[in-house]
Amino acid sequence: MGSMANTPFMKKVKEEYFKAGDDFFRDIEADELIERMDAVGIEKSFLTVDPARPEQRVLDFTTKYAGRFYLAAAPRLKEGMNALWAMEDLARDYPVIMARVMPFELDLPPSDPIYYPLYSKCLEMDIPVGINTGLPGPPVPGECQNPMALDRICLHFPQLKIIMQHGADPWWDIAIRLMIKYRNLYLMTSAYSPKYLPQSLLHYMNTRGKQKIMFASDHPVLTMDRCLQEAQALDLRPEVLENYLYNNSDVVFFEERKPRYGEFK
Repeated sequence: MGSMANTPFMKKVKEEYFKAGDDFFRDIEADELIERMDAVGIEKSFLTVDPARPEQRVLDFTTKYAGRFYLAAAPRLKEGMNALWAMEDLARDYPVIMARVMPFELDLPPSDPIYYPLYSKCLEMDIPVGINTGLPGPPVPGECQNPMALDRICLHFPQLKIIMQHGADPWWDIAIRLMIKYRNLYLMTSAYSPKYLPQSLLHYMNTRGKQKIMFASDHPVLTMDRCLQEAQALDLRPEVLENYLYNNSDVVFFEERKPRYGEFK
């Protein structure tokens, strides 16, 4: 996160929202991250990169520790097809396991046409797309991240695996109803402290949503060890907890891919 420290927005987020110190922007090296992962039993981590401007230092994580680090490509959609072609190029050489977008950056809901080329490209590459849902904590637009905007997207792109990222607060019930409605819609609790997950979501996880919810931290903002400890303390059946912590992500991200064309890692 070191390169983000110079932006006024991220400084504001660090100081006013997370109340964090200078460590917030410190670059973490691969060896240190692997040590932390091994200490708490985490097998795989995703690293977010701009596919048109990837930092080589981050790409090297995936080659030095193959099978431990994977890439989440976050294309700049305003750059059009050039951003998506860059994502394809990156995926030919490095393990791009998903695409992701943050609607608050555009202040446009994921039902806006600017996202449609991304959805089509993810279908061609056979990778999921992660979309931030729920009100962002920092002072940025939030209505664009209401999960209800995914209703028509799931309808018109039924084969596309869509993952609601960062929870869905305060629209948890809408997110749950949508997951019941659509087979390929999931939710990841990244950047959301597990101890604050609502009872309605835990009930869904224990019943109809056993294969729908995925664990993630937001390291180093929400550390891996903290999130894992809180997750293990949830009122979940043992098999549901195992699905949440490992199995559901393993199926969605690591089952055999069948791209429509091209060879991707």
